[in-house]
Amino acid sequence: MKQLKRKDYETLLKPLQLELSAMARWASHTGARIVVVMEGRDTAGKGGAIGAIAQHLNPRQCRVAALPKPGEREATQWYFQRYIAHLPAAGEIVLFDRSWYNRAGVEKVMGYCTDAQYARFLQQAPVFERGLTDDGILLFKYWLCVDQALQEERFAERAEEPLKSWKLSPVDLKAREKYADYTAAREAMLKATHTPHAPWTLVDFNDQRVGRLTLIRDFLDRLPDTHVPQEPLGLPPLKRKPLKETYTVVKPIPAFRVED
Repeated sequence: MKQLKRKDYETLLKPLQLELSAMARWASHTGARIVVVMEGRDTAGKGGAIGAIAQHLNPRQCRVAALPKPGEREATQWYFQRYIAHLPAAGEIVLFDRSWYNRAGVEKVMGYCTDAQYARFLQQAPVFERGLTDDGILLFKYWLCVDQALQEERFAERAEEPLKSWKLSPVDLKAREKYADYTAAREAMLKATHTPHAPWTLVDFNDQRVGRLTLIRDFLDRLPDTHVPQEPLGLPPLKRKPLKETYTVVKPIPAFRVED
């Protein structure tokens, strides 16, 4: 399958990122609270999609929640409890790089939870999310799809590329043989948690660049009118010549050597 070229992708992405910037200004102006859940198969491209959204947004306003494996104390809490602290306050945007849906995916498929815990999750998740949306949180849930042949190519790239090797874990290697099991788990999850107040949106990420564009366009289209007039600040000239750095206590280290 022919992939979208980087130059074409960047040209198409820029106007969407300008709309995202306007959306963030609207959220700050109105106090909107936005949660975007990113789920999907390993290598689908969750991190890249999150990066495309957050790249030009204020990190004090838009943050990523990527929780590690529950600690010993967290394992004794109500399952959803540790996610609550990461929910947004007024004007904030939170992008979940995986979420409470770990229980419906990897935990179910890899046997990290009991059948009773799994069944309880599927029953409670719509109730939990109804509480969020009833309180005014704008909740968007995305599942990123990728065929196994492309998934294998991306796994191989991670194995061979030192800068990406951290993305490949022993769990990923075991999960390679469970592609069909993950499909079944996803379908069961959708059946139980695809609700009018918190629907799922599936996005084809076989071409990750097209997938990002598709996801961002869908996200923006589902928001209310986000236009907020922006007063230009202007930049008056300095009233004196620009100053140079001066040092009296500590000096900068030598600059990195760049060959001509």
